[in-house]
Amino acid sequence: MKIFNEVKQRHFQFETRRHFLKMCSTGLGGMAMGSLFGTTLPNLDLAKAGSLDFANMGSGKLPHFAPKAKRVIYLHMAGSPSQLELFDYKPELNRMHGEVCPASMMEGKKFAFISDLPTLLGHQAEFKQHGQSGTWISDRLPHFSSMADEITVLKAMHTDEFNHAPAQLLLFSGSPRLGRPSMGSWVTYGLGSENENLPGYVVLVSGGKAPSAGKSAWGSGFLPSVYQGVQCRSEGDPILYVSDPKGMSRNLRKQSIEAINKINQKQFKEFQDPEILTRISQYEMAFKMQMSVPEAMDISKESKATHEMYGTEPGKTSFANNALLARRLAERGVRFIQLFHWGWDHHGNNKFSALHHGFKERCMEVDQAMTALLKDLKMRGLLEDTLVVWGGEFGRTPMQENRGGVQTSYAGRDHQTGAFSMWMAGGGIKPGMSFGETDEFGLDGIRDRVHVHDLQATILHQLGFNHEKLTHHFQGRDFRLTDVAGKVVRDIIA
Repeated sequence: MKIFNEVKQRHFQFETRRHFLKMCSTGLGGMAMGSLFGTTLPNLDLAKAGSLDFANMGSGKLPHFAPKAKRVIYLHMAGSPSQLELFDYKPELNRMHGEVCPASMMEGKKFAFISDLPTLLGHQAEFKQHGQSGTWISDRLPHFSSMADEITVLKAMHTDEFNHAPAQLLLFSGSPRLGRPSMGSWVTYGLGSENENLPGYVVLVSGGKAPSAGKSAWGSGFLPSVYQGVQCRSEGDPILYVSDPKGMSRNLRKQSIEAINKINQKQFKEFQDPEILTRISQYEMAFKMQMSVPEAMDISKESKATHEMYGTEPGKTSFANNALLARRLAERGVRFIQLFHWGWDHHGNNKFSALHHGFKERCMEVDQAMTALLKDLKMRGLLEDTLVVWGGEFGRTPMQENRGGVQTSYAGRDHQTGAFSMWMAGGGIKPGMSFGETDEFGLDGIRDRVHVHDLQATILHQLGFNHEKLTHHFQGRDFRLTDVAGKVVRDIIA
């Protein structure tokens, strides 16, 4: 009887005005603010809430125009590779190697570690022109040089942030501060997924560590959490905790999920919290992924020729394995596939971060695999509607780093915002092109500069979106990936 009375009392609590006003997070003032902001829930059929395909609800809009790309594979080199050892050839920098940096180069500049007047550091790699396009690529990427006529190199990229985490957040969420949705979240919010049994947004990490921005680099921010990236692994279980507990059959798991979702559906009817719908969707997706993810992530079924092309080793965590997984996920309809490879912060303060040691090793880890990825996508007819993007979060200085005025032990470069190189391929991007130009030392862009917001706008454009119209109402205003800036780089679009 006592238990019955407690349950009955709790039920009546939810129905009394006094309890409602007490428990409302900010009382009537919060209700008034909500109405002023115009925040509303989707028009949902509650009878179907338990089986709602929330992952495909998106923004409720189709693309604004016919897209040239259906999906994105974004290859991020966390730490930022030196453009001056890969794509941006500067003979004048080589000529002045070892000389004291002109004072004019330092005026108005902010660097993470450099102080006083450092010395100039010439290229620590050999450059040649490749393909009919004559694209400059260094000998650090011997395999990738064969793809010169398939890519567009953006040589005058620039950003606003010179530290890793803020720069990565700006690149992927449009803001250097926490709390905004990532690029992949915006894309899946706008387009949904092509495969109801796999997440629309998958993240793969290699190199031993996560990027400096952490999981915020693929978080959903103020969008429903169903749109955040799902991190998969190429070693062990593809997704942690997705397997059934020992002794639980698949039928029993299905029954338990159905029971949990009935409770969640009841909770949603009471509280109207859209995150409850996300929870329902995620339980159902997890159940589907138990069958679909292991198959998609099993690269051991690929041919010997494919493994030799990528340089893969099944069962290990590597960029090569993740690159092959990216192709497998792309052909299965995953909308946004994001690879992070850590270890590209080359200051020269130790052997790992030296341009002649750690940098060379990082290049070797990605060179063959990213080349194979482009070739594989093209052979399978996927490259024409798959947009592939490669790069870091900022650039490296043409000066040798000197911490506290003391030159580092090995050849290394500091962070800088004024210029860095990225490349794009497929998805309606012109092949065999170099776009933009930097000054004689590679410190600043002087022609056809591309800001990170411009890159974001261009990626969304290729997917069929006007970046100014893909918005979400939050805290009283419409937010978008490109914040209040960004323009599409139309010169690189085929």
